[in-house]
Parts: sequence; structure tokens; C-alpha cells
Amino acid sequence: MKTARQVVNELLISMHKNGTYSNIALDNALSREKLSQRDRAFAAMLFYGVIERRMTLDYIIRLYSSAEFDKIDADVLQPLRMGLYQLLYTAVPESAAVNESVELAPNNRKGFVNGILRSFIRSGKTIDYKDLQGIPKLSVEYSCPRWLVKKWVGMFGEEKTVEILKSSFGRPPLFIRVNTLKCTPDELISKLAKEGIEAKRNTLLPECLELGRISRIESTKAYRDGLFHVQDISSQLCCLIAHPIFNETVMDVCAAPGGKSFTMAELMADRGKLYSYDVYDGRVSMIKSGAERLGIKNIIAEAHDATVYDETLPKADKVLCDVVCSGLGVIRRKPEIKYKEMKLLEQLPLLQYHILKTASNYVKKGGTLIYSTCTLNIDENQGVVEKFLSENPDFAPVVVPLGLKGVEEACMRTFIPSVTGGDGFFAATLRRVK
Repeated sequence: MKTARQVVNELLISMHKNGTYSNIALDNALSREKLSQRDRAFAAMLFYGVIERRMTLDYIIRLYSSAEFDKIDADVLQPLRMGLYQLLYTAVPESAAVNESVELAPNNRKGFVNGILRSFIRSGKTIDYKDLQGIPKLSVEYSCPRWLVKKWVGMFGEEKTVEILKSSFGRPPLFIRVNTLKCTPDELISKLAKEGIEAKRNTLLPECLELGRISRIESTKAYRDGLFHVQDISSQLCCLIAHPIFNETVMDVCAAPGGKSFTMAELMADRGKLYSYDVYDGRVSMIKSGAERLGIKNIIAEAHDATVYDETLPKADKVLCDVVCSGLGVIRRKPEIKYKEMKLLEQLPLLQYHILKTASNYVKKGGTLIYSTCTLNIDENQGVVEKFLSENPDFAPVVVPLGLKGVEEACMRTFIPSVTGGDGFFAATLRRVK
């Protein structure tokens, strides 16, 4: 049977070669390998930690390695990263961190790995940033590409950027949305407690609960009974901004896996019509099965391409356009996202604008168009909305007040993880005036 470290080492080598999403890779490995609950937790911590801190770890390796970094093979590099991470960021004893990492390395490179790790210990496990200052130092210290740090400093200033960078590490909180069609928050807290699950109300949203540590939420009776669905608080805030009410016609054009559709249906008291679209039949099935589990009747889930206008579709009072994006607001969940090259993101605003423009055709006069992303990239957020407003005079910015402490009241809202506790998120509200 494999140890937790062996599982992590194989996962990291596989990701290095294949570029799989971290959450999918880890879930598949943990379902495949027979690890104890304690080892599963350790494996997840070590796996995500090495990915999160990769640039910092590689900086240290460059400082202590006699070999050129680019010539270090993946099966040597990953044990090195794992060892350094344990030495720097965990309470694992130094001897265990070194010995277990050396054991993972190929026989002819064990001495190399051992030498670097022990040299780092002799240095006092401190990182010498040499002459690095400003953005270059922040890049290494918080393991984030310079181009992204520079962009965020330009958007938010250095102090808030540091807050964002700090919040990108560690286990993200698990938020759920109470199914108000079936129970109250207090009733759900009580039912979860009977299953040994700690749940507490969020201070911003009473229908939003934060859960304690839990490995398989889908196996709980409360989940099977449809008393809640998993949804980050930022996504829940987006639904409040959409402000759907009963008997309205609402459209969610990029809906899968359905979380925002479910919350909006509950806000509508399951009255009116909510059209929930996704381009793939398989993902539409996910929406349908989720709505059935929750007991929601007003969702009409169908396959539809958000980039193609369909004149047969109905006009709606509210149209939510949650577009594909770079995901730079969900780095805690998928830390490998931040290592994407900038040029890979440059074409996204064109696609996002096209989806927004297409979705606008379904909005009734006086209706509201909501544009949202889970990124903190101004080009994908404010840039797309400002371009749309400049080229579509039938729409005007509108503020949907929320009255929540710490949440800005504006047409374009950016949710920072250090403020809401949730994912980085952006939402804009536009009213059709002609």
C-alpha cells in the first residue's frame, strides 16, 4: 500500500507532465488509494501546499543547487519541493521531512536531494531574498508570477494585493446555501449537528453556512434530502445582486453545475420560470439532477450555446451571464491557475464580450443583465463591461443595493477573499433602458 507522500509525489510528477487540474487529480487519487483519514488530510495539505508555494520552493532550490534548475528531472524536483515545503510550512520533524523525501528520489539522486535539504536546515531555514524588492520580492515570497502581482498592484495597490496574495494559501472554507424551500438555517444547523458536522451562520448572509472539516459531503443525509447545495459565498452574493423575485422570468446562460440557478430559484420561492442553459448535455443533466434533489420545480434546464443567439428563446426580466474566465479568484481551490502564461488569457475578454453581447438580446426592456466572473483581472471584468456599455446605448449601469457591511454599493463590484472570506469574484449590473 502506498504512503501519503508516495501518492503526492506521483500526483505532482503526473501534473508536471500532463497539466491536470489539481482538484480533479487529487480526488481521483484519494478515491483510488486506500489511505486513512489522517493520511488523506496530510496528502491533501502537502499536495496543494507544494503547488501553492512552487515558485518560493524553486527559488530556494536554485540558491542551493549545484545543478542548473532546468536540468533537474521531475522525479528529483518533486521530492525536493515536498521536503522543502515540510521544512518551511509544517510541523513535520526535520528528520522525517528529509528522510522521507530522500527515499522518494531516484537512487542516483538521493545524495543530491539530501544535500540540498540539509544545507537549508543548516542555514536556519531562512530565505535569502538577496536584492529582491517590490514586485519581484512579492512574486517570490508569495509564489505568484510577476506579471500577475504587477497587475494586481496596479488595480488594488500594494497593501490590498498583499492581502489577496496571503488569502490565496491554505484550505478554502466550505460554504453551503440553505434550501429555504425545505428548511431554515437553524433547522439545517441542527440536522447537520446530529450527523456530527459543525455548521455556523455566515455574518453577511443568514442563509449561508460555513461547515467544519468534512470529507464526503454528498454522503450526508441532509445533502441527500436536498436541504442545501454547496456554493461559495461570493456566488451567493452574485445571486442577491441579480435579485430575482417570484413570478419573474430569469435566464442563466452559463449555468452548470447549477449553483446560481438553484439559489435564484430559492430566492424566487420556486415561482416563475428560470431557464438554465449550458452547452453540453452532460452538464445540463447535472443541473436537472441537482434541481430534482433540491425539490425545485421552476428550473427549465436545456442545452444551449451562450455564444449563439437563438431567437426562439424567451425574453427575461433577469439574465445572468457568468462567463468562462481565467479563474484568478479561485486560486485557493486550483493553485496551478496562477502559473498560466499571460498570453493564454489575452483572448478571454473577446469571448467574454461576445457572450455578454449575445446574452443582452434576451433582456426585456427594464430588465437587468448581470455579468460575473470568478477572476480578479480588470481586463476580464471592468474592461469587458465598459466596452459593452460604450457600444450598447440600450443599456445603462444600475446599482442593486445589498445593504451588507463591507460590500460596496456599485454597478461593478469586486469581492476580495480577505473581505468576504470567499472566492475572488466580480459582478456588474446593467439595465436595459431602451
